[in-house]
Amino acid sequence: MNHEFLTPVEDTVIAYLLEQSPDCLGRNIQIHSRKEGFPTLENVQIALFGVQEDRNAQGNVGCGEDLHAIRSKFYELFPGNWHSNIADLGNIEKGNQVSDTYFAVKEITTSLLKKNIIPIIIGGSQDITYVNYRAYDTLEQSVNITAVDSRFDLGSLEGELNSQSYLSKIIMQEPNNLFNYCNVGYQTYFNSQEEIRLLESLFFDSYRLGAAKELENIEPAFRDADIISIDIGAIRQSDAPANKNASPNGFYGEEICAISRYAGISDKVSSFGIYEYNAKYDKNHQTAHLIAQIIWYFIEGYNYRVKDYPFSGKDNYQHFTVLLEDDEPLNFYKSNKSGRWWMEINILSNNKYKRHALIPCTYKDYEAATKQLIPEKWYNAMKKML
Repeated sequence: MNHEFLTPVEDTVIAYLLEQSPDCLGRNIQIHSRKEGFPTLENVQIALFGVQEDRNAQGNVGCGEDLHAIRSKFYELFPGNWHSNIADLGNIEKGNQVSDTYFAVKEITTSLLKKNIIPIIIGGSQDITYVNYRAYDTLEQSVNITAVDSRFDLGSLEGELNSQSYLSKIIMQEPNNLFNYCNVGYQTYFNSQEEIRLLESLFFDSYRLGAAKELENIEPAFRDADIISIDIGAIRQSDAPANKNASPNGFYGEEICAISRYAGISDKVSSFGIYEYNAKYDKNHQTAHLIAQIIWYFIEGYNYRVKDYPFSGKDNYQHFTVLLEDDEPLNFYKSNKSGRWWMEINILSNNKYKRHALIPCTYKDYEAATKQLIPEKWYNAMKKML
């Protein structure tokens, strides 16, 4: 890894850490500091780094600055009953051009993915999601993105890449490795009807904020994702004020932490990003504290992964077959380890989308199928595989 792109964690944060309990998180992870140098990544499973880039932020200039507030709050937390090794790699500073920052983020993320280390990215503006996605190009596989966001961020197809247009660039630009995009928590008044229809025509998944608050229903969206992108603006302003685009409505703090745990516990999620934190608007470091807890819950979830996806052996699953009216069987599997459900799409073994043939679902989806109601997520996935 070319760690020249990364600057050490601020000395003031390290000094503050020395005042904390020896049992706190910050005293039990590797930290890139001026004194200790860059961490050795041997046996590390999770690596955190910040991105101080805001030049393509829409209406939220200043995001990416003062990330030390998040670190201070994160370091002072106590770990759970964890087995994972964690490293904080420091920050990627603004390059001479935005493209220089993008290059550094892609290089660091690609290097971590190849080492099977999960990057946790603290932004910076949400266009970094596009760069995170491009880091998967070298893995030569299609990927799924789940975004927690009040907006779809489609923007203009012809315009430049920015925090509110990154999704259109992911959809349109080659190489196109996106299999599915899922939005969790969109608010209709922030998205045009044209954008909503476009997502439907692409057979992508989306959950309005009201539906997403029934957290059990959205868990499969995170179990099916490779990349998680959280816009801090998806959280209500009273809980997370540090965003100039913050809204009165959104997820509560405890809801976003539960969502983060869903992401962590997913066997498939391999990168996790939190974007649009703007310290200028952070009263009493409230948002920094919440982001620290979001990261904590993601790591907590990671430490409770049970590795039941993809199949570790069909003996570990209960198999249910539902016959539809056209005599087409729909197969469901329930894990004996976790009680989680999947439904299967029967495709040829040489289909390039084979890794997406098992679709995470809920017991409610199985119940609907027994009533001859095909779950929409099964329909959407089938359309993309044809």
